[in-house]
Amino acid sequence: MPEGHSIHRIARQFARHFENAPVAVSSPQGRFAAGAAQLDGHEIVDAFAVGKQMFLQFDHQLLLRVHLGLYGAWDFAGDITVDATTFSANGRMGQTNQRGTDLAGYEDSPWSMGAPRRARLRMSEQEKLEAPVDGDWPPEPVGQVRVRLLTPTAVADLRGPTVCEVDTPEQAQAQIDKLGPDPQVGDPVANEERFVAGVRKRNVAIALLLMDQAVVSGIGNVYRAELLFRARQNPFTPGRELPEEVVRALWHDWVHLMSIGVETGQMLTMDDLSPEDLARAMASRDDRHWVYHRTGLPCRVCGTPIAMQELGGRKLYWCPVDQA
Repeated sequence: MPEGHSIHRIARQFARHFENAPVAVSSPQGRFAAGAAQLDGHEIVDAFAVGKQMFLQFDHQLLLRVHLGLYGAWDFAGDITVDATTFSANGRMGQTNQRGTDLAGYEDSPWSMGAPRRARLRMSEQEKLEAPVDGDWPPEPVGQVRVRLLTPTAVADLRGPTVCEVDTPEQAQAQIDKLGPDPQVGDPVANEERFVAGVRKRNVAIALLLMDQAVVSGIGNVYRAELLFRARQNPFTPGRELPEEVVRALWHDWVHLMSIGVETGQMLTMDDLSPEDLARAMASRDDRHWVYHRTGLPCRVCGTPIAMQELGGRKLYWCPVDQA
C-alpha cells in the first residue's frame, strides 16, 4: 500500500498540471459515472493530501476524495514534469544527495526531465516513468479506469482505489478530522502534541499505534518497522509505558523520514551510508532498509536474525536483540 509520502507526491502532480483549468471528468469503467458528472467541466483549485488520502477541490466546492488502498494507482500522461531530483534516465527512482554524497554516475543517479514533455508516469507505492506517449491525443484508457481527469495537455487515470467519491467540504473535513497528525499538514507543534498524547494514553503496542491512522497519518508497514528499529524500540511495548522523550523522538524521526520521502520518492531509511552501500541501496530495494522484509537475515547492527510475525493483520519485522 502506498505510504503517506507517495500521496503527497501525487497531490503535487495534480497541483502542478491540473489546477486552474477546466477538467473533463469521466468514468471509462462506468462505476463512477454519477460522481464524474458532478465534477465534469469544473476547475481544480486545490490538490492536497492528509495521510493516505488525497483531495482534489473543484471550483464549485465539491471535492474528489481518493484512497488508493492496496491496489490503487494513478497513471499520468501528457506534457508532465517529473520531479527533477528523483528520476534516472531508465525511468527508475533515484535518491538525492545524502549528507553530501555525490550520486552522479550511479545507475539510479538523479536525472532531470527538464521542461514538460509528452510522457507517461505511474504513481502508487512505487513511481515508474514509462515510454513517451505516441499517437493521437488523448490516449485511450487502458484497463479498468475508475475515473479519468483530462485537460488539453495532461491526463490522469485512476485504477483500483479503495475509495473514490465526491464529498462536500463538510464531508471531506469530517474525514480529515478522523485522521491523526500528518507532518506535512498543519502546525508542527500542535501535530507533535497530538501524536504524543495519542500514543501515551493507549495501552496498545506501539507497533499497532503507528499503523493506526487515527493516531498518526501516513505510516505504513515499511515506515513502521524502520521507525521502531531506528529508535531501538521494542515494538510490543504499550504506548502508555513509553517515556515521553521516546515518543517525541519517534515523531521527530517520522517528520524527518516523511520529508525525505516526499522530496525524493524513496523510502530510504538508512542514514550515513558509504558510497558503496548507497550504490547497493539504489540498485535494490532490499538494501534500503534496516529490518523491513529481512526475515531471517542477520541484523545489520548485531547480526541476530531478523524476526517477523503477524500483528494487526500485517507483517511486523524487528531485531530481537537491538529492540529487546
